[in-house]
Amino acid sequence: MNQISTGIGQPVSRIDGKAKVTGQARYAAEIHPPGMVYGFVVNSPIARGRIEAIHDEAARAVPGVVEIMTHRNRPHTALFEKSYMDGLGVPGQPYRPLHDEKVEFNGQPVAVVLAETFEAAREAAMLLEVDYQRWPHNADFEAAAYQKYMPSKTRSNYVPPKSRGDARAAYAFSPIKISGQYHLAPEHHNPMEMHATTVVRGDDGELTVWDKTQGPQAIQAYLASALSLRKGKVSVMNPYVGGAFGSGLRAQYNVFLAALGSLMLERSVRIMLTRPQMFTHVFRPEASMEIALAADTDGTLQSIIVDGVTDTSRFEHNMENIVPWGLINYKCPNATADYKVAPRDTYTSSDMRAPGAATGVNLFEMAIDEIAYACEMDPLAFRLHNYSDIDAMHDMKLTSKALREALAEGAERFGWAQRSMAPRSMREGRELIGWGMATGIWDAMFSPTSARATLTANGRLRISIAASDIGTGTYTILAQAASEAFSMPIDRIEIELGDSTLPECPTEGGSWTAASAGAAVWQACQSLRDDLLHALRKAHDAPGWSRKDGVILRDGELHAEDGAQTPLTLEAALRFAGKSVLEVEETAKPGLRGTISQMRKARFTHSAVFCEVRVDEELGIVRVTRLVNAVAAGRIVNPKTAASQVRGAMVMATGMALHEESLMDERVGRFMNHNFAEYHIPAHADIQEMEVLFVEEKDKEVSPLGIKGVGEIGMCGTAAAIANAIFHATGQRHRNLPITPGA
Repeated sequence: MNQISTGIGQPVSRIDGKAKVTGQARYAAEIHPPGMVYGFVVNSPIARGRIEAIHDEAARAVPGVVEIMTHRNRPHTALFEKSYMDGLGVPGQPYRPLHDEKVEFNGQPVAVVLAETFEAAREAAMLLEVDYQRWPHNADFEAAAYQKYMPSKTRSNYVPPKSRGDARAAYAFSPIKISGQYHLAPEHHNPMEMHATTVVRGDDGELTVWDKTQGPQAIQAYLASALSLRKGKVSVMNPYVGGAFGSGLRAQYNVFLAALGSLMLERSVRIMLTRPQMFTHVFRPEASMEIALAADTDGTLQSIIVDGVTDTSRFEHNMENIVPWGLINYKCPNATADYKVAPRDTYTSSDMRAPGAATGVNLFEMAIDEIAYACEMDPLAFRLHNYSDIDAMHDMKLTSKALREALAEGAERFGWAQRSMAPRSMREGRELIGWGMATGIWDAMFSPTSARATLTANGRLRISIAASDIGTGTYTILAQAASEAFSMPIDRIEIELGDSTLPECPTEGGSWTAASAGAAVWQACQSLRDDLLHALRKAHDAPGWSRKDGVILRDGELHAEDGAQTPLTLEAALRFAGKSVLEVEETAKPGLRGTISQMRKARFTHSAVFCEVRVDEELGIVRVTRLVNAVAAGRIVNPKTAASQVRGAMVMATGMALHEESLMDERVGRFMNHNFAEYHIPAHADIQEMEVLFVEEKDKEVSPLGIKGVGEIGMCGTAAAIANAIFHATGQRHRNLPITPGA
């Protein structure tokens, strides 16, 4: 089958772009069912305690207020804790909104005001008075670290890292060594679209829930379980998502409360969180890593020791893979790692873009830069000297690893060979210039996924799958997979996403959607093609050339291979076959159609990041003036959207390195800087030249189409490259992120 110009590998512009820029795309808070009421959440100002009294007289007197929902008058919900477990499966006791009078974190919802207008709901919420009994709490990370623990195996889904050799003995006897504590501040998701839910109640009592989520089927299952509803009584829609980055992996409290309010009033309900309320739920955990590295005088690593801690709530055990990355990526005979969580009286920390790796890879790559300088070796040369061709932690072969090529191509494009080794050796005027680099690694995952392909009577192809497009370009890349598999121009392909009733697809996250959903779409289209030709062969009035071995699909038409007959349109082909529509559903799984079992080899995406910074010597202000990221990610479906994904992650990583920091007021257990005035994210002036290169990497084993995801890899290593460049510019080593003026 011939590849056409809109197939895999082509830089196709986003097919949903026009809908977004013209306002035709509808998001969770832009659905307007008749008779809808507005909900406004009232949040607890204390970190731990119990509600003693709720004074709602003044709030109920506000014109337009319909009801005030609290733990005292809410509808019935499921009795058992396990019914509130969401798709992410975080161990522990799941949070149950408005369950009882107990307060477990600052910002916990204690009431929802339901009114005819948003303004009335907000005004009444400000008038609601709640009396609390305050209990002692701890929101300080350093204090919580004294209580760090690892949950028992029965309460944990965490797989501990695998040690090798005797790392502590090797460290003691090695001639060159470094050690230190590296720290990452907590970060909050700040997507353009804030979390919102609109619940549309049908005449039959069924709920159609429009939610900002990365997984409509996960939300459907959660609501049905937590609210004791038949699964068929609730469906979830999220055709457009204005960014999520992990905040939509879990069911946030707005969706539960909106559905609960709808059940209470038997009306449609909308709840949209404010920007400050976005700081009352999920965030990237604060982290500390004790890293010790040792090497011989020739720069050969002899010992890796990593001890990591991240924070979690007291009621759940959120764990991340922050410690194994160096053990995996570097050749070293002696390596060990340990990891624990520290309980705080906050909401549960959770996934944020490249969870675990964004923390662990960046902090470890900062330490690698330190040991390279201790060995008086160029940081790039040091990494190549200790390069591992296998997953060194598990002694396992890889499906592919083109990191060496990424290092070479990235270094050449950046001009690394012109770099002077000595810190503070490059300057221009009052600015010190620094060049730094780091490597990145992220899992290349694949999950069983289903897709439906439908050939309609007008000859158009419709692809249906319950995937989400969180701004990553999923609509476009799935259309490209279908375009190539069915040999049809992309403008004749319709993509249906973001609907829990569509064929099963895992929650979008972890960079697995392109590989998993793409494979499902490809297989469905291949099967549809086969079924069409089979139907034609069986038809009484089928054209004489409709034998499978003599017919090909090209540009949305059937052609005789010898070119002797006029092409047959797909509309005509369906008529000949006596079909008004033809439909196929397929499920892509590991091991299917030439893909090996995923357990035989390790699977990763890799990158090499090179950075230039300029530091004002007097003011300490850092400018990131150049970033080059060379990525090895298997087959690239769309180089335009893929490069956009990597650049977006590099922008976020710049925030991690220089800007983003959620500051806790330990006295009340609340993040103080809960707005864009005080929580700093990169602005246009902070982002200058960014270049993304994709290194050729053919991998027939990682997934059916040889695809690895790219959504997370840009986070892994970029912040470290910036930190390492700052050291090269200033000669001052920083072990805490973000690095701010005066640090």
